[in-house]
Amino acid sequence: MSQIVTSGSSGKAFDIPKTLVWEAYLKVRANKGAAGVDRQSLADFAQDEKKNLYKIWNRMSSGSYFPPPVRAVEIPKAGGGVRVLGVPTVADRIAQTVVAMTLEPSVEPVFHDDSYGYRPGRSALDAVAVCRDRCWRSQWVIDLDIRGFFDNVPHTPILRAVGKHTDKPWVLLYVQRWLTAPVQRADGTLETRDRGTPQGSAISPLLSNLFMHYAFDDWLARMQPLVRFERYCDDAIVHCVTEKQAHYILRSIKERLARLGLELHPEKTKIVQCVQEGRDRTRYGVEFTFLGYTFRPRYARLRDGRWKSGFLPAVSKSAKKSMAAVIRGWRLGRRTDLSFREIAAMINRVVAGWINYYGRFYKSELISFLADRINPHLVRWAMRKFKHLHRWPSKARKRIAQIASQYQGMFVHWRHGALPTGSTTGAV
Repeated sequence: MSQIVTSGSSGKAFDIPKTLVWEAYLKVRANKGAAGVDRQSLADFAQDEKKNLYKIWNRMSSGSYFPPPVRAVEIPKAGGGVRVLGVPTVADRIAQTVVAMTLEPSVEPVFHDDSYGYRPGRSALDAVAVCRDRCWRSQWVIDLDIRGFFDNVPHTPILRAVGKHTDKPWVLLYVQRWLTAPVQRADGTLETRDRGTPQGSAISPLLSNLFMHYAFDDWLARMQPLVRFERYCDDAIVHCVTEKQAHYILRSIKERLARLGLELHPEKTKIVQCVQEGRDRTRYGVEFTFLGYTFRPRYARLRDGRWKSGFLPAVSKSAKKSMAAVIRGWRLGRRTDLSFREIAAMINRVVAGWINYYGRFYKSELISFLADRINPHLVRWAMRKFKHLHRWPSKARKRIAQIASQYQGMFVHWRHGALPTGSTTGAV
């Protein structure tokens, strides 16, 4: 690989540094990911790393790189239905990352401060925190849902935006080829595309952000400079001062997207009133879900010990449903082949991820859920593992509670207060 890193790129149609291909490969390797239509894994690619990377650089530099089809993978949605992800080949992910790394420095400074998705130094939790603060200050919210965004986003505005932010013809050339690359279904059939950008590709988040910047962020900031919003990719919350303003802004957004060939989901898009203490409730709904958190009126304890009703985020029902499915899939009650510590090692990393994300706001809601869902499985494990507890669930619960009191750090959810009590803690 040393020759790939140190050589120049003379004599080619496009001047693409070999070091850039290498850096893109390191990123792809760190992100891992599944194989594409060629079934070549990262491990397979690495077996002839030097030759494979040279091939990518040579074809991209000569203008002869054409992306293979994207493998379609259906992922079940928490609320029903499926989401189709597009899985490029390893080589194609590297090529896409080369372009993304080239384009990002010129577009990142242009992006709006209220855009949070797939941007360095920003996260979904940052968006949730800002949304929470603004709900306290503004009484009305528009919860936006663009129907089939990744399947229907038009190509022409994307290419126009890319051309505006790069003077490298090869960047625009390859973006155009990726946008129109066919999708290969599970049965092998190929679907051509004249719109949309597959979720799962390395370049798609940047292209989606670029489109939404001009279609929504920059447009709304110019049309209504005092209206604030949080956007994470195609998921956005808009804050309004009055009901009348909310209706006007929603109508304007709907018309704006329609001109671009997109539409708002008629059932999922809604106006919500942020009801809290001191605000009169109207006929409007009083909750919405944003990035896995449901915002609604909840009681919170003030520093002086008093309780007050506020409009606050907590882990959503759909997020709980997804976590419950994972917990059931572990079949902890039947893993008598494992010790208690081995079970902890098996689940702690996943549970820690849930707590780090869904426990950031109104943590008690998540901790109560984890106690009700995980601890009963541990009781069942103890009943099957030890014969003297086989017919005694109450004794098993007390035993698990004793272990938790002595070794509170064993399970990560115990460390955060989701301790078994020795009595019934919830249904499995």
